[in-house]
Amino acid sequence: MESASIQMAKNYQRADVNRAMECVFAEYQKELLEEYDIFALDASYETGQYAEQNLWDRMDFYGAGSMEHQMERIQFLTDSGCSSFCRQVASYMEQKYGIDAWKDKTGLSSIWKQQEERADTYMEEEQEQQQYLEGLLADSNGELPEEENPITYVGQLKQSPILELVLPKEQIISEKQVDEGIMLSLREQNRGYGTFSDVEDGEGTLSTLLFGEYLLEHFSMFTNTEHTGVLDYELEYVFAGKNSDRENLEAVVRRLMALRFVPNYIYIQTDSEMKAEAEAMAATLCSLLAVPAITEAAAQGILLAWSYGETIMDLRTLLSGNRVPMTKSKESWQLQLAGLLKLGTEEDKSEGQDVADGLDYREYLRMILFLKNKETVAERALGIIEQNMQKMYGQTYFRADLCVSRMEIKTTSRLRRGITYQYKTYYGYQ
Repeated sequence: MESASIQMAKNYQRADVNRAMECVFAEYQKELLEEYDIFALDASYETGQYAEQNLWDRMDFYGAGSMEHQMERIQFLTDSGCSSFCRQVASYMEQKYGIDAWKDKTGLSSIWKQQEERADTYMEEEQEQQQYLEGLLADSNGELPEEENPITYVGQLKQSPILELVLPKEQIISEKQVDEGIMLSLREQNRGYGTFSDVEDGEGTLSTLLFGEYLLEHFSMFTNTEHTGVLDYELEYVFAGKNSDRENLEAVVRRLMALRFVPNYIYIQTDSEMKAEAEAMAATLCSLLAVPAITEAAAQGILLAWSYGETIMDLRTLLSGNRVPMTKSKESWQLQLAGLLKLGTEEDKSEGQDVADGLDYREYLRMILFLKNKETVAERALGIIEQNMQKMYGQTYFRADLCVSRMEIKTTSRLRRGITYQYKTYYGYQ
């Protein structure tokens, strides 16, 4: 009977702690859930300052104050590369859409990675080709004429502000900025302690795709018509991490420039008519040099310049809200060689054409965000959430690194006649 009585007392004590813990976590940050579908407990309790005693006071309020508590491990939204935030996002997206809705896209991830690798390779090849041509000209003490020279003209275009070349006419760029010093990714953060490897799920390509889709649903971008956050181009910030909309948009445009250059350059190398046109122009430019190697290098330089011009057209298409095909064909190629020398001038009126089965700006953002380091993306996303919660939704005290996602405590309960009972209690948002 005594043993049964003690066991019953243990059960009551444990039930009191479980109830108190659940009540504490039921005080989740309501606005964070409503706006971003994320559960988290504001451990500062609207003060902006974290203290462990805040949690013990709430446990006491909910009936677990007669026991001694010790924090075994605690995790905030920003800990371990924002793993808790990412886990909740993946769970939310799976429940909303189901896993099957995204399995078809897992195959795209390898294509995106290959395209990124090829983009870097081809950009290096372009620089090497330019250096090779300059070396041949220097060795022969010759130079190409400046007029009607696509190579020289595109070289000058590359020195121009990129946004002026690719933005739609009359488009006004947001001039919003944030103070870099207060952004989550750049300031000192509060940290939890202890690992939760025993309750964490493994992450793979599917969870990364789900995270990217969550960002596209909850954050604004350049092509959106409505912007209400501290920055208008939130997804561009998540990618680039600059403190102004203009800088973030420029960083995205330059990355898209590299990605779109690849299919354009690949196609132009297969089109015999375009290659012949480039060779004819190169022969005209090099007519006074009489060095075949220079003519061949100039023809290749013209093809590279032409591909760059076509890439500008692609970006105009994307930033206008239209679609660009993943790979080019004769039908989808937009820029004629004669039009290359008009880019950026008053005669340049084209804003790009829409291709029905192509990808739009949103799809390309999905691609570059997927290829970005996930921890970096998650931390910047939480930074945007933090700033919007403070300045747009009135939660001036809100800090993502003070938001508890899960914790485990060790409790010591004192029963009758000096008997003590120790046990652990875990709770975490799923």
